[in-house]
Amino acid sequence: QVQLVESGGGLVQPGGSLKLSCVASGMIFSIYTMGWYRQAPGKQRELVARITSAGNTNYADSLKGRFTISRGNAKNTVYLQMNSLEPEDTAVYYCNAQTGDNMNYWGKGTLVTVSS
Repeated sequence: QVQLVESGGGLVQPGGSLKLSCVASGMIFSIYTMGWYRQAPGKQRELVARITSAGNTNYADSLKGRFTISRGNAKNTVYLQMNSLEPEDTAVYYCNAQTGDNMNYWGKGTLVTVSS
């Protein structure tokens, strides 16, 4: 089992920045990929970005250049730096961990609201 706890969400004005954090605990040695997904009201959950244990990343095409995913030195932490935020980025952001045996784990989410 892997437990994930997100933090860093909140209210930010358009054009502002936020950095989300996610800390994994439990069987962290089994984690292959960590990532961020988001779900806006009335929409399906979508990939934001993910990073493998080797440091390979991929992003949703629409977010490249504004969002950056990274992992901490301890490898059980993943960050999402979000810049130039737009009202359309308002969503609940979920941390995800995928293990080598293709199990998926989710955090409870952190709300990001972009509004003036």
